[in-house]
Amino acid sequence: MFRLTPLVRNLVIINVVVFLAQNLLSNLHLTEYISLWSIHSPNFRPYQFFTYMFAHGGLGHIFFNMFALASFAPILEGYWGEKKFLIFYLATGIGAGIIYAGANYFLGTGAGGIMLGASGAIYGILMAFGMVFPNLELMLLFPPIPIKAKYMVFIMGFITYALDRSGSVAHLAHFGGAFVAFIIISAWRSQGR
Repeated sequence: MFRLTPLVRNLVIINVVVFLAQNLLSNLHLTEYISLWSIHSPNFRPYQFFTYMFAHGGLGHIFFNMFALASFAPILEGYWGEKKFLIFYLATGIGAGIIYAGANYFLGTGAGGIMLGASGAIYGILMAFGMVFPNLELMLLFPPIPIKAKYMVFIMGFITYALDRSGSVAHLAHFGGAFVAFIIISAWRSQGR
């Protein structure tokens, strides 16, 4: 079904291993250490801008993030190469965390709890996919209709926002990942890369 490239395969493995460790070693409070806390919290540590994107809050959370990673990232890794893709992935994930934390710090948005998951980097991948392959037609699962990649980013964002009944989804991190991706892709285009 999926043709995973080496780096994407390793990212999926790392995320699954961390998720298993979170659940099997819950008495060690691993999730609390590696999730991104509010900058106001005494539990905040700068390394969390990196580690939060490998932790997940539940089976559905990790499944949908890894499904999106396995679906779209191999094409970008094949197009850019491992090094460029890794830089992009980490930059969008860290950037999403910084935007989320900055908005929480300066605007008081969010509940001040923890944030975790690869969604910021995933939305970066979706934005990149839409920008790099804008007219590539993809088949949606629900409903099964073809859609151009350039529109898919907005539909995915809307679906995530519309289906969030709990208010626990960090939509600003999703936007942050997509925004950072837009900046990076625009910069690479202006440099002819």
